[in-house]
Amino acid sequence: MRNEAKECPKCGCTHIGYGKQGGYGNVSANGKLSFGSAIMHVICTDCGYVIESYATRPKSFKGTLRS
Repeated sequence: MRNEAKECPKCGCTHIGYGKQGGYGNVSANGKLSFGSAIMHVICTDCGYVIESYATRPKSFKGTLRS
Protein backbone atom coordinates (compact mmCIF):
# COMPACT_ATOMS: atom_id res chain seq x y z
CA MET A 1 0.00 0.00 0.00
CA ARG A 2 1.99 2.96 -1.24
CA ASN A 3 0.94 6.57 -1.15
CA GLU A 4 0.33 8.33 -4.44
CA ALA A 5 1.42 11.71 -3.03
CA LYS A 6 3.39 13.64 -5.60
CA GLU A 7 3.91 16.79 -3.56
CA CYS A 8 4.29 17.78 0.08
CA PRO A 9 1.22 19.74 1.24
CA LYS A 10 3.40 21.80 3.61
CA CYS A 11 6.31 22.96 1.44
CA GLY A 12 5.46 21.82 -2.09
CA CYS A 13 8.55 19.61 -2.44
CA THR A 14 8.15 16.73 -4.90
CA HIS A 15 10.76 14.46 -3.29
CA ILE A 16 8.78 12.01 -1.18
CA GLY A 17 10.30 9.11 0.78
CA TYR A 18 9.11 6.13 2.81
CA GLY A 19 10.19 5.02 6.27
CA LYS A 20 9.29 2.07 8.48
CA GLN A 21 8.85 2.48 12.21
CA GLY A 22 9.31 -0.87 13.91
CA GLY A 23 10.91 -2.43 16.93
CA TYR A 24 9.69 -0.82 20.13
CA GLY A 25 7.71 1.68 18.02
CA ASN A 26 5.25 -1.04 16.95
CA VAL A 27 1.57 -0.48 17.62
CA SER A 28 -0.44 -3.21 19.32
CA ALA A 29 -4.19 -3.59 19.73
CA ASN A 30 -5.41 -2.41 23.16
CA GLY A 31 -2.06 -3.18 24.79
CA LYS A 32 -2.32 -6.90 24.04
CA LEU A 33 0.92 -8.84 24.12
CA SER A 34 1.58 -9.50 20.47
CA PHE A 35 3.97 -8.56 17.75
CA GLY A 36 1.63 -5.75 16.74
CA SER A 37 2.20 -3.91 13.51
CA ALA A 38 5.02 -1.79 12.17
CA ILE A 39 4.03 1.68 11.01
CA MET A 40 4.95 3.00 7.57
CA HIS A 41 5.42 6.74 7.09
CA VAL A 42 5.29 8.76 3.88
CA ILE A 43 7.72 11.65 4.45
CA CYS A 44 8.76 14.82 2.64
CA THR A 45 12.51 14.51 2.19
CA ASP A 46 12.94 18.29 2.18
CA CYS A 47 11.07 19.59 5.26
CA GLY A 48 10.45 16.26 7.07
CA TYR A 49 6.66 16.62 7.16
CA VAL A 50 4.94 13.25 7.72
CA ILE A 51 2.32 13.15 4.97
CA GLU A 52 0.75 9.83 5.88
CA SER A 53 1.17 6.93 8.31
CA TYR A 54 -0.39 3.48 8.21
CA ALA A 55 -0.15 0.08 9.90
CA THR A 56 1.42 -2.71 7.84
CA ARG A 57 -0.88 -5.32 9.41
CA PRO A 58 -4.26 -3.59 9.78
CA LYS A 59 -6.10 -6.88 10.42
CA SER A 60 -4.41 -6.99 13.85
CA PHE A 61 -6.85 -4.28 14.92
CA LYS A 62 -10.16 -5.85 13.80
CA GLY A 63 -12.73 -5.92 16.56
CA THR A 64 -10.75 -3.65 18.87
CA LEU A 65 -12.97 -0.54 18.72
CA ARG A 66 -15.04 -0.15 21.84
CA SER A 67 -18.36 1.69 21.71
